[in-house]
Amino acid sequence: MNVSVPSFKLTYSTMFNPPEALHAHFDAAVRTIKGHLGAEHAMWIGGHNERAVQRFEVKSPIDHRMVLGRFQAGAPEHAAAAVAAARDAFRDWSRTPWRDRVALLRRAVQLIEERIFYLGAVLALEVGKNRMEALGEVQETADLIAYYCNRMEESDGYVRAMARDPLPGFSSENTSVLKPHGAWLVIAPFNFPFALAGGPAAAALVAGNTVVLKTASATPWSGRLFADVLRDAGLPSGVFNYVTGPGNSLGEALVQHDQVAGMTFTGSYEVGMHLYRRFASGRWPRPCIAEMGGKNAAIVSRHAVIDDAALGVMRSAFGLSGQKCSACARVYVEHSVFNDFVAALHRMTITVTTGDPTLREHWMGPVINGAAVARFEDAVAQVRSLRDAGAIVAGGERIDHGDLAHGFFCAPTIVRAPVDHALWQRELFAPLVLVAPVDTIDQGLALANANDYGLTAGFYGSGEECERFFEEIDAGVCYANRPQGATTGSWPGYQPFAGWKASGSTGKSAGSHYYLPQYLREQSQTRVRNDGAAPVSDQCM
Repeated sequence: MNVSVPSFKLTYSTMFNPPEALHAHFDAAVRTIKGHLGAEHAMWIGGHNERAVQRFEVKSPIDHRMVLGRFQAGAPEHAAAAVAAARDAFRDWSRTPWRDRVALLRRAVQLIEERIFYLGAVLALEVGKNRMEALGEVQETADLIAYYCNRMEESDGYVRAMARDPLPGFSSENTSVLKPHGAWLVIAPFNFPFALAGGPAAAALVAGNTVVLKTASATPWSGRLFADVLRDAGLPSGVFNYVTGPGNSLGEALVQHDQVAGMTFTGSYEVGMHLYRRFASGRWPRPCIAEMGGKNAAIVSRHAVIDDAALGVMRSAFGLSGQKCSACARVYVEHSVFNDFVAALHRMTITVTTGDPTLREHWMGPVINGAAVARFEDAVAQVRSLRDAGAIVAGGERIDHGDLAHGFFCAPTIVRAPVDHALWQRELFAPLVLVAPVDTIDQGLALANANDYGLTAGFYGSGEECERFFEEIDAGVCYANRPQGATTGSWPGYQPFAGWKASGSTGKSAGSHYYLPQYLREQSQTRVRNDGAAPVSDQCM
């Protein structure tokens, strides 16, 4: 199902004008997959398919009558088996020349790109993404893996010669070598189940670690397909392991296992901090890369191009139904252009087509489950209870007519509420954006920073104002005057992605120069050769 489109480079910024062949291939992939739904999928441990006593069904958020597949409810013994397999494979994998590891991962990149339409169609059905978001995630995964392979190559395996000791009669060579840790745990979220499994796993693997991947229970299919890619690329048995099951049993068993050497987690702040603290409570500190969400703000100056600002906010607020950790959730607008901005945002929002995202005409799909709908409806109810102090500018309802009644669809929603209301602080993961006027850019910056999260932020205004924004904003990923997305749309090698404050534990970005070394630890090596000097004991007399 591969298609050659040499003049089209798919990224989240370029997805708005794809070639017609892309649509045809995606539609064909959806038809193929819908003809083979409901199969059972095994875990992948030590190079073998493994099944559990219990299984669970995964249904599409588009239509919960659609059973996508049956997956294994892994138990603590499967966690132990996966870690043991990874530990057993670590010695040989870590001693495999890094160039050979890179070659295998580059083969995986090739396979992902060959399967892009099948993988994208699965993501659309499993997560509820529109076709361009789904295909974009698959291509992003390929680009993340390729990026980490390139960094390993450019760094020559992270072996660096250091200064030589000035020892008369001796030759002293000092070397810094970055070495892998061991069995690395990756816990992936539901919203980017392919990229946020594949990116961290690839970084760990290229560095010489072995991997155990646990997927979110809502989106295990894409994890199995990633395991298939690595199997078909030729990774040795046990180097990569894939498990599925409840977080409170299987997940806890993985986190508590004393043979897990490092972990990458992407998800909520509450779960991330729990895992971070749990992971640090062992016999010694272990590396934990935790990306933990956001409540991302955009600031609009009176000097902004209003339509660019409104378009960027709309795309970032309602892309993937607001279920991106980088989604635009808060907008502070200088009062003199507030009404113009809200009118433009309203005009664009009411044109958003919501429905089955596998269909070309629908830009926004469902939220992931009933709990997400409940969060959305609770937030709307809070705004309505404010009466004159708040307002639903657009949307505000669940969409449950016709076939959409069998899915989890919410209208894209713009609300006004006092800036001290709790909704300005809490991550919702729903298609709802808050807007408020501010007197000055200073006030907008202060309000944007007055939040525990610090993942992404956007600004629209003059060049001088933009530089001030970059200087003062407390966020790891920042955009200025970007109509393609106010707070979303990073791409490997273009926009490094990591959060500050409650949004991340390391401040080092995926898709950047500083990410891969987090999966390695430094060893200093000193080699001394006696070139004919007197014995050291004689020199000391």
